[in-house]
Amino acid sequence: MPSKEMHVHECNHHECNYTSGTRNSCVSLVPIFNHLEETQMDEIMATARSVSYKKGEIIYRAGDKSDSLYIVSKGKIRIYRLSDSGKEQLVRILIPGDFTGEYALFSKATHESYAEAMVDTTVCMIKQADLHEFLLKYPSISLKILTEFSTRLEQSERQTTRVVTEKVETRLAMFLAEEMDREAQGNEFVLPMSKKDLASYLGTTPETISRKLSEFEDQGYIKQKPRKRIEVLDLDGLLLV
Repeated sequence: MPSKEMHVHECNHHECNYTSGTRNSCVSLVPIFNHLEETQMDEIMATARSVSYKKGEIIYRAGDKSDSLYIVSKGKIRIYRLSDSGKEQLVRILIPGDFTGEYALFSKATHESYAEAMVDTTVCMIKQADLHEFLLKYPSISLKILTEFSTRLEQSERQTTRVVTEKVETRLAMFLAEEMDREAQGNEFVLPMSKKDLASYLGTTPETISRKLSEFEDQGYIKQKPRKRIEVLDLDGLLLV
């Protein structure tokens, strides 16, 4: 009989059903669940299924039925919207422990955005009916979800305000400062997205992003390193641009 620490699941093509042994690779990563006791997280994990996506594969499209919560277990996902003219607007990047599809918690709505795997990615999916049952059974989950919604709303409003009111270089400088703070590993971090995605997120062009990064480097604020690594040399100066 497999031990609890083993990752035991039966797979068919790229879809798997989890046993409690894989709980640590999914549910325990997510703030809305990881405050629960182990037996409670195992109960949630028993309802989840794992789906793997190749780089560039679409996880869901705008207009698709939203009936599941998607938790990133491994990899990275970009969430974006398309305007009527077809212009892409990056909304957020999801990393392990992040989730999307949260509107499935409240209604049988449709997705308004697209979700695409940026690298080979594995997600855990939990159906709406199961989520509702857990919300009733463990009310603390609801409070965690409200906290997450509040954080996302604040980030969205802040980003919208910046795009409308701030210069491109100011938007980029604040993004770099926030990434450095989020990484919490000194003054060096890896850009979490391509320059194309960063341009979409900040409301500019990839060429402008490249030019501004070079200007920041020439001014001694940052140093660009291989593999998308950025070292911030003068944070105070960067925040004054």
